[in-house]
Formats: sequence, structure tokens, C-alpha cells
Amino acid sequence: MTLLAHAATSGEPSCYSRLTNEWFCMQYVRDRQSEIVDATTQHLQITIAAVVLGVLIAFPMALVARRFPRLESSILAVSTGIYTIPSLALFPLLVPFTGLTATTVIIGLALYALTVLVRSMLEGLRSVPADVRESATGLGYGAGRLLVRVELPLALPVIMAGLRVATVSTVALTTVGSLVAYGGLGNLIKDGVLTNFRAELLTAAVLCVVLAVLLDVLIVVLQWLMTPWTRGARA
Repeated sequence: MTLLAHAATSGEPSCYSRLTNEWFCMQYVRDRQSEIVDATTQHLQITIAAVVLGVLIAFPMALVARRFPRLESSILAVSTGIYTIPSLALFPLLVPFTGLTATTVIIGLALYALTVLVRSMLEGLRSVPADVRESATGLGYGAGRLLVRVELPLALPVIMAGLRVATVSTVALTTVGSLVAYGGLGNLIKDGVLTNFRAELLTAAVLCVVLAVLLDVLIVVLQWLMTPWTRGARA
């Protein structure tokens, strides 16, 4: 990206021109509003898609690990081992199958999220008291109904705690998608670093933090709405 080098009408250089290149510059935000909004929207879409895909993959893995204890260590080892693969290696491995698209980033981030999601789901299900399961079974609850009506609601606080960690970390990792040109705000950060464009770099970094905080708050509120019995217990 080329920095503005023309002078303003007053004869003073723009706060993000090469002559000044300031960190804080609202004029940059106004002038590049469309570009910033597009990058933020892409960042949010990729993050949400990756977390949702991670949940869809992690949940059956956690169920299998609980149902078959002998497979637990292998499942946890796989989910943790994926996180050790650097993004510089993982994304290129996916490119031959998904191309240089947002799908590459979404799949990669979903796999990284498994490290937290699988463990939190497994621990959440384990936190359900055995006597509660026995009581529900005695009342005629089958395996499916027991899971949906009893175990998941009671496991929800632990699962949501893991989801918060996975979501916030995914917001940060989405920036790595700039390797394949689908990094949302990471594209702006990368460009800001390469061109020493301070206003662009700081604006994108701040927006990443804002997104992480907003999504974390949203999950907390969602948990509060989904677990009304916990509010009564605290009161």
C-alpha cells in the first residue's frame, strides 16, 4: 500500500503521510474506512466459521474419547499434536486441496482450536455427577436424551470456558491467514509491517483486540442466558 504523500489543503502533511507517519491517525480511519470494514468483516467471518467447524469436529471426538477410554490418549494426542504444526507448514499442506481461499484458513484454524475444545468438552462431560446420570437413567432416559437433556446442560459451564479460550485464540490466529491473503485484519498488519505504515498497523492491531473482547463478552452473555439455574444458585 502506498502512503499518502500529498499535503492537506492547509499545507500541512497528512498524519499518515510519509512525512509524519504517526501511530494515531483518525484521518487514516476515515479515508480508508471501506478497506478497514472489509478486513474486519472478513476477520470476523473466518473466525466464527473456524470456531463453529472446530466445535463440530471436537464434539464427536470428545464423545468417542469418553465412550472408549482406550482411545482417549490417542485422541488428545492428535488434537494437541496438530497445534504444534506451524501455520507456515499447515496452510501450504492444505492449499493443494482447498486452494488459496478462505477455506484453507478456516480448516487450519478449526484444527488448531481442537486442542482446547476437545479437552474442555471431555472434562465438561466428566464433571456431570455419576448419581445424576444414574437418576436420569432410572427415570427412563436413553443415551441420546440423557446427553442432550442432562449431561450437556450440566457440562455447559466448562465447555463454554473452553469455547471462550478457543475463540479468543482464533481471533489472534486468523491474522496468520495473511499467508494466503485471507487474514482479515492480518492483511493490514502484514502490510503495515512491510511498509512501516504505523497508522495501518496500530488500527488493525487494536481492532483485533476489540474483536476478541467483544466475542468473549458475547459468549459470556450467551452462557448466562443458557444456564439460568446457575444464576439462582449464586443468588
